[in-house]
Amino acid sequence: MDTETIKQRLARPATRLIAGGFRPAHTDDESWLGRVFLFRPDEGIPLNSAGEQMLPYAQFFLSGLPHASPALAGTRVLTLFISRAFPDAFEPMGDNWLIREYGLNEVLVRKELAVPGSFLKAFPLKAEELAEDYPLWEDGGIPLDVEEAVHALEEAGSLDSYYDLITHCHEHKIGGYPSYCQAGVHVGDGFEFVLQISSDPKINLNVVHGGSLMFWKHPGTGQWAIYYDFY
Repeated sequence: MDTETIKQRLARPATRLIAGGFRPAHTDDESWLGRVFLFRPDEGIPLNSAGEQMLPYAQFFLSGLPHASPALAGTRVLTLFISRAFPDAFEPMGDNWLIREYGLNEVLVRKELAVPGSFLKAFPLKAEELAEDYPLWEDGGIPLDVEEAVHALEEAGSLDSYYDLITHCHEHKIGGYPSYCQAGVHVGDGFEFVLQISSDPKINLNVVHGGSLMFWKHPGTGQWAIYYDFY
């Protein structure tokens, strides 16, 4: 197996999301971190299990992005809320974190609903298409035959390192591969990696110690899963 075949086997498209650096247009088709303003008419800020308002982490207008996960087919807008204290990894959605998905024809209204004391700074997102994102070597997501092919190329002197062959986006993104800080985990059969929000001083987010919030969805059941790790 040569290097091009290895890359073809592993490559996935993704959208890198960059916070700020431009003036927002304040239109409904913008994506944001630290801000949510699109709701169903009967919705407001969700409450956690303690009756406290969750923080608005993100609003993604998926129709305007160059790539969105196939698991989000039929979803026009996705919003994310998380409690002030992070939920446990793999904690079921509902008590301390919530994703809302809105279909292509759902009626949404703008509501400027601030959460007092939120530490997140709101920034609009600029989308950048990534034709290729690759898994980290340590994450456990590389097929065994591809691992063996990489080792064979290294032993033959044709390749110094796997990381000379590939690139990986550690930033905010939709699609691609998760940016594990520790060895990868198995979320569950049938789940597809969808998006991540990474530590970012611009939005005042530090996931424990430089980690990332990562989210998967099961296309069959619609169930979401959350995981995060850190250095």
